[in-house]
Amino acid sequence: MANVVVVGAQWGDEGKGKIVDWLSERADVIARFQGGHNAGHTLVIGDQVFKLSLLPSGIVRPGKLAVIGNGVVLDPWALFAEIDRLKGQGVAVTTDNLIIAENTPLILPLHQDLDRLREEAAGKAKIGTTGRGIGPAYEDKVGRRTIRVADLADDQTLETRLDRLLAHHDPLRHGLGAPAIDRAELTARLKEIAPKLLPYARPVWKILADARKSGRRILFEGAQGSLLDIDFGTYPYVTSSTTTSGMAASGTGMGPSAIDFVLGIVKAYTTRVGEGPFPTELTDDTGQRLGERGHEFGTVTGRKRRCGWFDAVLVRQTCAISGVNGIALTKLDVLDGFDRLKICVGYDVDGQQYDHLPTAAALQARAVPVYEEMEGWSGSTEGARSWADLPAAAIKYVRRIEELIQCPVALLSTSPQRDDTILVTDPFAD
Repeated sequence: MANVVVVGAQWGDEGKGKIVDWLSERADVIARFQGGHNAGHTLVIGDQVFKLSLLPSGIVRPGKLAVIGNGVVLDPWALFAEIDRLKGQGVAVTTDNLIIAENTPLILPLHQDLDRLREEAAGKAKIGTTGRGIGPAYEDKVGRRTIRVADLADDQTLETRLDRLLAHHDPLRHGLGAPAIDRAELTARLKEIAPKLLPYARPVWKILADARKSGRRILFEGAQGSLLDIDFGTYPYVTSSTTTSGMAASGTGMGPSAIDFVLGIVKAYTTRVGEGPFPTELTDDTGQRLGERGHEFGTVTGRKRRCGWFDAVLVRQTCAISGVNGIALTKLDVLDGFDRLKICVGYDVDGQQYDHLPTAAALQARAVPVYEEMEGWSGSTEGARSWADLPAAAIKYVRRIEELIQCPVALLSTSPQRDDTILVTDPFAD
């Protein structure tokens, strides 16, 4: 059976939640492979709205196995708060439908403290983190001082890990004017949460390998977007993990050969949250209209998203980097009623033409979009479930996007409702 990786191909907020939910009905296992509780997915199923941050989207589907892979940084307190919220909506999360990789690094309160302290100290140089400790947790992982889920099972191992961790964090806090960490309090909190967390801990790499051998379909779910990737995003205004498709392998313990189809989620216009370059950003009434019609506020932070025209240059770039086989184009209905639409087809930087976003931050900041203008449509695309339901100009817009990004549309989403989807190519097809 085919295994599918889903990645955001812009700056996040592309509508991955709905698409992953739509695909998860066809999958047996849904695995998160990077990020933390700094990114959110909104699922609309019938008259219920589910807001998820850490839990894979498949958790709301009966009979599915949800997996949190080792590429995720896990705040255990945020996890159980999310589990409790879902319980209130009638979704039971147990060790039967959720497993967590034993080698998953933990986000601790000290990581959140450091995140906020640094942003406050940075002043104008802040990068707009969510303050949830994601970056500091990943730093400790690569610095070989993190506490992982399995470490909670042994008191001596935990004490040794704390020795190394606090030897790093206490001097940092002192330099930022914060008091030393209360080790006794932190230890007590970890020992209190351990009995709740450890029953979910499993060797995820082995479970996924067995699932693959038995022919079960695996859906790998990414968080955030490719333009926030630590290597290929608009650095330093990025997240602290790899958000491209390659992370699906290392973030779960599966080999790259297990990936059969990479689906990039792409919004029919462009948005981003927080600081950083955004060549097609619209600060006028058109940008305001896109934001209002698209309900562009972050699932986790509630922050208003910046909005702009579709940037084909960036999407072509991210599709190449992730090896995208097909895209799911979302929120086409937000463009209903615009007389004219624009698509960015290149950049002008000081008179030089670019067919990609340059890496240098100074050049990114001076990139002026080169637009191609298209006719809009007056009819509605909302709720369309076939090409025949779409205005001719809307179909022309979709086809032009395919040409410019050099990647076909596999799915087309026309509303937040899961069934308002046009299937062109089945990602799970063998």
